[in-house]
Amino acid sequence: MRHRRIDRLMTREVVSVRGDAPFKEIARTLSRHQVTAVPVVDGEGRVVGVVSEGDLLRKTADQPATPGDPPAVPALEAWERAKAEGTRAEELMSAPAVCARPDWTVAEAARLMEVQGIKRLVVVDDEDRLVGIVSRRDLLGVFLREDDDIRREIVEEVLGETLRLGPAVLTVEVRDGKVDLAGRLPFRRMIPAIERMCATVDGVVSVSSTRLTYDVDDT
Repeated sequence: MRHRRIDRLMTREVVSVRGDAPFKEIARTLSRHQVTAVPVVDGEGRVVGVVSEGDLLRKTADQPATPGDPPAVPALEAWERAKAEGTRAEELMSAPAVCARPDWTVAEAARLMEVQGIKRLVVVDDEDRLVGIVSRRDLLGVFLREDDDIRREIVEEVLGETLRLGPAVLTVEVRDGKVDLAGRLPFRRMIPAIERMCATVDGVVSVSSTRLTYDVDDT
């Protein structure tokens, strides 16, 4: 099975800033390009961090409402306060940046986003130079695959090439990304394995095997 690589989904024209970019330049860049974060790169285009709207807003959150009042967020950690006091990208950014490689699959990128609790991944080459950025919305693009395309991959690659099952053994129906399998298998133990493999196909929402039967219960 050929899982979609993120280099087919990512945005290649990525706006970035240098480490010495001042606060207001970063704010203008975010506003002008209508993005919520930008990678921070060094002089050779290597990614050293990411600065986001949240990083900039931390400065506002740490300011008192009026002169003489305590800060709006008095319980900031030391590192948060240092960032709130920053004036350049290298002082404001989150580092190191959470990065991915262009040949990663959609599943690998999605897992890393989930683990890190982030909405986007900076994509870098083998020398850590910026080549793109991929967002949650980009990854969701796999669910826009046509049903016929999903069915073709299951029939030809999952059932045919991987499991060596002919088209007469199983029938596959796909509707709105939902896969329905029907037919007769030699062994019951094959059913969960087929379900798992079909579920890994990009664009599959669910897999139903209620219409699968078997000759031998080998469980």
